[in-house]
Amino acid sequence: MSMTRPLCLAAVVGAVLVLTGCGITRSSVVVTRSPGSYEPITHSRVPDNNAPAPAPGGSYHVEKGDTLYSIAFRNKVDFRDLASWNGIASPYTIWPGQELRLSAPGGAKPAASEAPHAAAPVVAAAVPPAAHAASTPPAAGQPGFQGVSEAEAKPPVEPAPATTTNTPVVVAGKPAESVVPPPQPVAPANTPPPPVENPSAATPIIATGATRNAGGITWRWPADGSLIKKFSSGDAIPGIEIAGKNGDPVRAAADGVVVYSGNGLVGYGELVIIKHSDSFLSAYGHNRKRLVKEGEKVKAGQVVAEMGSSGATRDELQFQIRRDGNPVDPLQYLPPQK
Repeated sequence: MSMTRPLCLAAVVGAVLVLTGCGITRSSVVVTRSPGSYEPITHSRVPDNNAPAPAPGGSYHVEKGDTLYSIAFRNKVDFRDLASWNGIASPYTIWPGQELRLSAPGGAKPAASEAPHAAAPVVAAAVPPAAHAASTPPAAGQPGFQGVSEAEAKPPVEPAPATTTNTPVVVAGKPAESVVPPPQPVAPANTPPPPVENPSAATPIIATGATRNAGGITWRWPADGSLIKKFSSGDAIPGIEIAGKNGDPVRAAADGVVVYSGNGLVGYGELVIIKHSDSFLSAYGHNRKRLVKEGEKVKAGQVVAEMGSSGATRDELQFQIRRDGNPVDPLQYLPPQK
């Protein structure tokens, strides 16, 4: 009798536990995955900063002062893709009022590598669409320009310019005479040389510093200040920010050609964009003053702007590197900062 009561008590307790367990609500979620594909659901995937961003889609209305490069930069696409999507050939002429598609037509794959190379940008000018259409080749069966033969293409031979010498000149009925040019005035020995106007414009000052070769480009830091903001691909303006004071020099991070110099991109202030190759662009924003023009070739270390706070709340340089239209972390390309 004494052994039966503990056994009954244990059975009752066990039944209560079973019934209680049925009412427990579990907060965990069980995820069944195929073998070899397990991934902890508490960890988020780190985005690949070098992965190409999807095309934004839609269209863009060209404004005066736009270039194909600035439009591609604003929409984070490769300028070669943008040209291919819209059938624009080098030198990438566009005009105000033109509508540019921002994605491949019919979902076709971009053909960036097939687009022709352009050395300098063409700014959208006041060219009406009718004038642009007139520049297209005539259709088959319509009168057009005739081909020029090789003989016609050669420039006419021009006679050599006449020169005055001391060779005697024989005139009919007169003895030979010697024609001697009049003596040229000689400046006094103590006369100073004529002044040279703006010598710095002809020979820009190229600063030296540490460099790093990455992506086939030799990079250097575009400013001397400290890094105050690192790169984040999720930012509306993805890049790094370098501290400084008003008027500090902003230098080209690598050799290239200026493809944009203006203030038409919201959030960048006075902006300079330099093309270094078909794949790489660099951008310099928030300047006080731009010192280069579109189409101008620059060298690494050359001053291209003065630091400022245009489009920002403090004096700083907003610096970006774009590879095939996609923002990348500049610290992966710039040399270590001392």
